[in-house]
Amino acid sequence: MEMRIDSGVLTDAVAWAARVLPARSPMPVLGGLLLEAAEGRLRVSGLDHEASARVEVEADTGVEGRALVLGRRLLDICKVLPHGPVELAVEGARLAVTSGGARFGLSLLPLDDYPAAPALPEVRGLVDGDAFAAAVGQVAVAAGRDDSLPVLTGIRLALDGSTMTVAATDRYRYAVRTLEWYPDFGAGAPDAATSPETGEPGDTADVVVPARRLTEIARSLAGGGPARLALDSGSIGFESGGLRTTTRLLDGRLPRHDKLFALGDHALAVTERATLTEAVKRVAVVAEGDSPVQLTFTGSGVHLQAGYEDDVASQRLPGSLSGADSMTVAFNPGYLLDALTSLDAPEVRFHLLGPGQRALLTDAEDPAHRHLLMSVKPLV
Repeated sequence: MEMRIDSGVLTDAVAWAARVLPARSPMPVLGGLLLEAAEGRLRVSGLDHEASARVEVEADTGVEGRALVLGRRLLDICKVLPHGPVELAVEGARLAVTSGGARFGLSLLPLDDYPAAPALPEVRGLVDGDAFAAAVGQVAVAAGRDDSLPVLTGIRLALDGSTMTVAATDRYRYAVRTLEWYPDFGAGAPDAATSPETGEPGDTADVVVPARRLTEIARSLAGGGPARLALDSGSIGFESGGLRTTTRLLDGRLPRHDKLFALGDHALAVTERATLTEAVKRVAVVAEGDSPVQLTFTGSGVHLQAGYEDDVASQRLPGSLSGADSMTVAFNPGYLLDALTSLDAPEVRFHLLGPGQRALLTDAEDPAHRHLLMSVKPLV
């Protein structure tokens, strides 16, 4: 195998595929990246027992061939290569990497021991890469981090007709975002003219995807146009341009949000989102441990307060309240900031039931994105 490729293109491709490599594995070959050169293209592939990633990029392939090398070592080398063309060549039992005056030799791993990559599941439809990346980013902040409850570390992805719902919860907060997708590749689909007719408009699915994996995938799809979504009973896959990736689904289901988000009679407070975000950061400086930030809404504004006894902080901001004369709620400042920064509109709406009860935060401009927080006991 011999090829010539731009250093930046090579680094990006290796970094993408290396994301799925396991930190530790009883099978050393799973730490490898498979490089395949053919017909003016370089394909870089990586996998572990849970996920796979493959990317194809343009390259000047002088001699076609395949090579398996330690992925993270190759990535470390790519990061320090001089800018410009890179030459890769198999020389005996090594892969030579040459750029400028720098030269590296990597030992080859046995190709015969490398497992076959999983096939892409059945393609179910198309989703816009930018919209999907934004939606996943908005809900991922609410995903759990406790591995003893694996399903809560995932993101729910539900398909119902032309609506996709992504959601996450760690039991203390619940973020939900809906967006449009194209299950039948029909009229209105981003690249309907070149897409196969698979999937049906009435297709439904409800699965949980590991949040960390899905977040990485979604970020890589941003800016890439429409992405194919593939799904079966055990795995999910995405394909866009030269990128293809699969990951296993988590067992179980997230609790449904429908009843939680149905608040009934409630008060509605509105204030400027960016100003409130900065104010929460400011007063939270004195909030130690589990100490909350308290918000008291009135018809003329909102009063923020944090801290106990000697160390206290407060700030007043303009705002409005309807449905009550006043309403005092308190939140974990980290959770509140996550919710506020996940929203986009200039104003944020608080749908409030009362102290110690759940509160729903929404964008005035984007009702498809909702973030539920459990309020805590207000400051005494």
